[in-house]
Amino acid sequence: MGAACLIRTVSLAIALLTVSDTRTLADDPSGDALQRRLEGAGHHLVERALVADNRYAIRAVVSHWIAEEGVQVVISSGGTGLTGRDGTPEAVAPLLDKTIDGFGELFRVLSFETIGTSSLQSRCLAGVANGTVIFVLPGSLDAVQTAWDRLIAAQLDAATRPCNLVQLLPRLREPPA
Repeated sequence: MGAACLIRTVSLAIALLTVSDTRTLADDPSGDALQRRLEGAGHHLVERALVADNRYAIRAVVSHWIAEEGVQVVISSGGTGLTGRDGTPEAVAPLLDKTIDGFGELFRVLSFETIGTSSLQSRCLAGVANGTVIFVLPGSLDAVQTAWDRLIAAQLDAATRPCNLVQLLPRLREPPA
């Protein structure tokens, strides 16, 4: 029996936030795609919400989830563009204890494959706040599919080697030395 056989699937508690001035929960293809993917991977959807492009409303929802011990991962989609109303990165960044810079870098590389230089406009980000892993994604269906399928799913899978975010979760709430 190899070491891979000893790794068991870990079901994570994930909250999804859609940021949009035009969508509703009944009309949210990107949120629907994320929910299908996370549940298909064996994770648990704790809560799903939709808020308008308002950095204080966004920050309130994300702050609430960060404070909840039952939420291990938060994924938001939308509000990452360059227009005046797009403020998700500005809403979430001050909440982060640590950023995961490689996420945005890799996402833009992968996006370049399909949207070319338009990928430079992506302001996606990831980080950790109060032991909760947070991903901030663009709102397009292609963007959330790329992010989940090519980055997030593997990092939320305990079997991914040489390392993954699942194995770090128990230690993310440790106080600094």
